[in-house]
Amino acid sequence: MMDTKNRRLLSEGMRKLRVLGSLIRARAHTSKNVKIAHGVRFYGAPIIKAHPESTIQIRENSHLVSRSTDTALGVSKPTILKTLVPGARIEIGAHAGISGAAICAAFKISIGNQVLLGSNVTIVDTDFHPIYSLNRRYAPIPTPRPEDQIEIHDNVFVGANSIILKGVTIGKNSVVGAGSVVTSDVPPNSVVAGNPARQIKFMEGSTLA
Repeated sequence: MMDTKNRRLLSEGMRKLRVLGSLIRARAHTSKNVKIAHGVRFYGAPIIKAHPESTIQIRENSHLVSRSTDTALGVSKPTILKTLVPGARIEIGAHAGISGAAICAAFKISIGNQVLLGSNVTIVDTDFHPIYSLNRRYAPIPTPRPEDQIEIHDNVFVGANSIILKGVTIGKNSVVGAGSVVTSDVPPNSVVAGNPARQIKFMEGSTLA
């Protein structure tokens, strides 16, 4: 029979193999347009697709969860990172934690350091289809505009199932309550919630300068 020490070593070895397998599968979905820094970890295989002449960057020690067994709430889908047109950018800072989020950029989505995205968050800087109905089915994606870009600053926590829409800036240290739809800027050190999200609290004495 296998003793406790050997069982522990086998379990740790299997865990490392699963992480390595997820990393290999994730890299198989990437291209020269995707830059993954040292220490980035994948739990399950994400969907990463960069349009030609666009970029996706994930900085060091960030974790992307695409498997329900690796996060308390589970995820309804793998983490999705997609740039939709040439010139689009997705930038994810260091030590970010992302669980089953869908992040799609037509212009630019910037996510800061130590940002937490709860299960099944959606972040998009485009409407995907025109507002006006004429030929909507076959019309191209609306022309990206600089004012549509999304910025999520350092140490922000976005609760599960929230949606962040185009043109939004979320200030550092802020919290977005679960299930919120964020359509306008969030000041630093704030708690917002609802549809549309509104400020419900201001936090003094932030722990992150």
